[in-house]
Amino acid sequence: MVRSLNIRSLYITGLAHEYPSHSFGRKDFENLIKKLYPTYSTSLGLKKLVQLNRKTQIRSRRSVFDISKWTKDDVSPPSIDAISRLYQNLGVHLAASACTKAMKEAQVSFDDITHIVAVTCTNQGNPGYDILVCQDLKLSPTVQRVLLHGVGCAGGLSALRTAANIASAESQRGRSARVLALHIAPAIFSNAAAALVLCNSTAMKNHQKPIHELLEWGSMAVPGTTSQMTYDVEADGMIATMTKDIPKIAVGAIQPMFDRLRATTPKAHNQSSWTNLKLSNFDWAIHPGGAVILQGAQHNMRLTDDHIRASLETYRNYGNSSSPTVLVVIDKLRHMGEGRGHVVATSFGPGMMIEMCVLKRSLPESPLSQFSNIKNLFLSFYINLYNAPRRFEAQAPLSDDCNTCERLI
Repeated sequence: MVRSLNIRSLYITGLAHEYPSHSFGRKDFENLIKKLYPTYSTSLGLKKLVQLNRKTQIRSRRSVFDISKWTKDDVSPPSIDAISRLYQNLGVHLAASACTKAMKEAQVSFDDITHIVAVTCTNQGNPGYDILVCQDLKLSPTVQRVLLHGVGCAGGLSALRTAANIASAESQRGRSARVLALHIAPAIFSNAAAALVLCNSTAMKNHQKPIHELLEWGSMAVPGTTSQMTYDVEADGMIATMTKDIPKIAVGAIQPMFDRLRATTPKAHNQSSWTNLKLSNFDWAIHPGGAVILQGAQHNMRLTDDHIRASLETYRNYGNSSSPTVLVVIDKLRHMGEGRGHVVATSFGPGMMIEMCVLKRSLPESPLSQFSNIKNLFLSFYINLYNAPRRFEAQAPLSDDCNTCERLI
C-alpha cells in the first residue's frame, strides 16, 4: 500500500551509522574455514561456500566478534538462548551508539524523543529488545514504542515508512516518534547499526538544518513470491531459504514501485515537482542485497555507477548488513559530493516486499526558521548483528551447482 504525502512536511535531521571494530576479508573467511574444519575443508560443500564467498565481490565485513581468536572449540554454533543474550547486549550498545550520533547531529535531547519504531526478524524476547535500547539511552518511560517483525532486509525503510505515517498523524497533535530496527542474519551479512531522527515541520528549531525532506514513501508485496525468501526458526537456529529468482523479482519491482509512488502523489503535495523527473535525474540508494541486484537495477533503469555509487561502495567494503544497510547507504551518499537534488531509496525483504521512499536534499540554509517548538521527533535506529553463522539453506543443495547461491550475488 502506498501512503500519500501529508500536508505537513517531514524532515530527516540526524543520520548516523555504526560498524563494530573487527573486520575480516575474503581470505580471512577462507582461513577460518580451514582452521575450524581442517578435516572437511576440501569437501564439496565447503568448497562451494568458499566459491560463493569469492563471487560476492565483498572485500571485507565487520563483526562484533574477533574471529581471528576462534579455535576448534568454536566449531559448534552457539545455542539460541546464547545468541539472544549476545544480541541484547552487543546489539543494544551498537544501536545506542548510532542513536547518540544521530541525535547529536539533529541537535535534540533524549527528552525530546516520544516514539520508537523497532525492527527485528530474529529476536523473540518479550518485552521487545527496543525497551532495552530505551533504558540504555535513558529515554523517558512515556516514549511510545512500535516493534516490527518479519521484514528482513527491507526493515530499514519499513521502519522509516512506519515512522512517517505516525509523524503525519502526530502532526495534528503536536507529537513526534523515533524508529528502531534490529536484525540478525547469517551467510553474507555483516554487523552494523544505523540511526536517524525524523521530524515534522512543527518540530524544527531555529538553528536546525534538515538533511533530507521526506517527500513520499510506500511499500508493495510482489504477488506470488511469499516462498521466495524465508527466515524461520528451527530447533538449532534460524534457517534462511532463498531462491535463484530473488534478484529478478527484486529488480523487476523497482520501476513499478517508483511509477506507483509518482502516480499516487497528490499534485497539491508535489512541492518539488519530483514526479516530472526522469529516473536518471535521481541518485539511487538501492539496498545492496547482492552484486546481481545492483547490476540488474542499473541495466533495467539505465543508471551509471555514479547513480548508485553509495550502494556499490557500501557493498564492496562492508557487505550486506540486512535492515540497517539502506540507511548506511543514504548516510554515505550525502558525504560523496554534491550529488543530484533528489534521492530514491529502496530495499527488499521477505514477502517479497519492496519498500521505497523519495528524498529531497536540504537547501544550503534551512527554510524552517519560523518553527521553534519541539513537538514531533523521530529517532530511527537499525541494528544487524552477525553472530557465528547459524545455518543457510538454498532451495538447491550445496552439492549441486550452487546456482541458487550464485544468483544471489
